[in-house]
Amino acid sequence: MDNRLSESARNFTWLISNFVSEVPGVEHAVVVSSDGLLLAASRDFPEQYAEQLAAIASGLQSLADGTARMFAKGDTEQLILRMQHGYLFVMSISDGSSLAVLTSGDADMKIVAYKMTLLVESAGHALTPQLRNQLREVMAP
Repeated sequence: MDNRLSESARNFTWLISNFVSEVPGVEHAVVVSSDGLLLAASRDFPEQYAEQLAAIASGLQSLADGTARMFAKGDTEQLILRMQHGYLFVMSISDGSSLAVLTSGDADMKIVAYKMTLLVESAGHALTPQLRNQLREVMAP
């Protein structure tokens, strides 16, 4: 773990990694800022893939938000992309930040969605502007 992180930042990144290790079928998770920058990634997720997933999640979230506004359907709650061998879930956290989760094909979608909701509700308040700035600085190349 990066020694440049404050205790609150270490706790936040620990929550993301702990989520991956505790929820069956979840393989990786990232937290992405509203502008597509990687803020946090689960342990053992190669940085280049984490950054790519952050950009993908940000783009999908932006498209979904625009679609919801265009058709007056309210806020976007969750995106689920079903692939042949797994799923990508994207859920808003706060201020445009998102949690993106990759799962195996045999993951129970209801459990993953429920656990993501719990994580966002419990950790979302911790993602303050100060914490986002610190995570950006540490994750920047």
